[in-house]
Amino acid sequence: MQTIKQAAVVGGGVIGAGWVARLIENGINVSIYDPDPTAPQKIDAVLANSRHAYSKLTMAPRRTEGQFSFAKDIASAVKAADWIVEAVPERLDLKQKIYREIEGAAPHSAIIASSTSGILPTDLQAGLQHPERLLVAHPFNPVYLLPLVELVGGKQTSADTVQRAQAFYRSIGMHPLHIKKEIEAFIADRLLEAVWRESLWLVSDGIASTEDVDDAIRYGFGLRWAQMGLFETYRIAGGEAGMRHFMEQFGPCLSWPWTKLTDVPEFNDQLVDLIAGQSDAQSGHYSIRQLERIRDNNLIAILQALKAHDWGAGKALAVYEKSQYDAAASQAQTAVDYSQPIKTVERTVPTDWTDYNNHMNESRYLQVSSDATDAFMRLIGVDAAYVEAGGSYFTVETHIRHLDEVRALEPIVVTTQVLNGSGKKLHLFNRIQHADGRLLATAEHMLIHVSLKTRSSSLPSEAIAQKLAEIAQAQAHLPKPDGAGRAIGA
Repeated sequence: MQTIKQAAVVGGGVIGAGWVARLIENGINVSIYDPDPTAPQKIDAVLANSRHAYSKLTMAPRRTEGQFSFAKDIASAVKAADWIVEAVPERLDLKQKIYREIEGAAPHSAIIASSTSGILPTDLQAGLQHPERLLVAHPFNPVYLLPLVELVGGKQTSADTVQRAQAFYRSIGMHPLHIKKEIEAFIADRLLEAVWRESLWLVSDGIASTEDVDDAIRYGFGLRWAQMGLFETYRIAGGEAGMRHFMEQFGPCLSWPWTKLTDVPEFNDQLVDLIAGQSDAQSGHYSIRQLERIRDNNLIAILQALKAHDWGAGKALAVYEKSQYDAAASQAQTAVDYSQPIKTVERTVPTDWTDYNNHMNESRYLQVSSDATDAFMRLIGVDAAYVEAGGSYFTVETHIRHLDEVRALEPIVVTTQVLNGSGKKLHLFNRIQHADGRLLATAEHMLIHVSLKTRSSSLPSEAIAQKLAEIAQAQAHLPKPDGAGRAIGA
């Protein structure tokens, strides 16, 4: 797949701004067009939340942000774009007008991805000179955190466009779900519409408040859906006999008058006032930005928990995190002076890494040093592919000195020096410093190369050994670091 370096986003609303955030977080430059004069302020607000989220989402080093700018018109926005996101209001005539402007200025190789939540891509393609390069890529809010993107091709969308889209969205940490047949509203929104319709009836009929409905979801089946979806949840409900038993037991309920999904309450001012009033009472004490931040923090916690179990959306996050680590290692190799201690970590201290005094706590010093060691291992070639093939280094001994304090959101840098890199052994010394130069801590690690197949010590691959020897030789002239070889109290 071609590397996407320049994207364009047409439409700077909630979804368009979310796309900008995800793209620049993955090092892609973005040109934005939106005629709304307040679009820059709205996008800045979304980026404040996305930066907060990405500082906590993974432990991998964040890529250097892509640059973004605002274009005076559509032609200026798309003229150099490899990937074009359309995120304008749900009006077919407006979208088709914009596509004509895009085609008049964009490179012929650029893909046009519509964020529509329901319009058929075949209808969107009507009138295009090159309809084969347009498809629907429907995301979910917040776009910068939720990995799902529904891919829907129209009758004239080429297979190559779909394949390129799948590869691209995976590269930016998303889970592309290719919907094989066109249908209005695709998959997820049709499911949401069913729940929304029934919820409106429950509130309209006075059976439940908006908060009651939300509680039913977030304290109950929503937790199951977040990690198993619908069918896998019901498979478990069928017990040892599985889905077949569940269907036989509960299938007859489908004919019972439990729901009103075939009807909808009259949508009038009275219903709007009822729903809006209850919603204000439920959540009106929070601003929208506060609710977004709360939502993002909760989503990150759920995603990280799922990642720990390699399940559901956590799988997408795990793959993305590994790619971020490898990308950081590749970027680091381009300009490393091996004759000096190597910069392996550069980041700010997250707010949840601190104790009641707002100082980074003891466990995080070890974590930062561990991240530095991981970064060094990737530098010598011990990356995800190497580990998958059955080799790695295991830490067998560590000694940390705590020398100074650092607070939340302050910048830290870690440098790594090789004390020994021969045979099965890897002896590293990490210095954790504040960006102002203060030495905060040192951590000395002894690692042994291990075969993951036999779970016993083994020699590294020849390529790893050569790279490690090159760095060790380049640093052989460095003096022994202060604190190396110390025991507690020595």
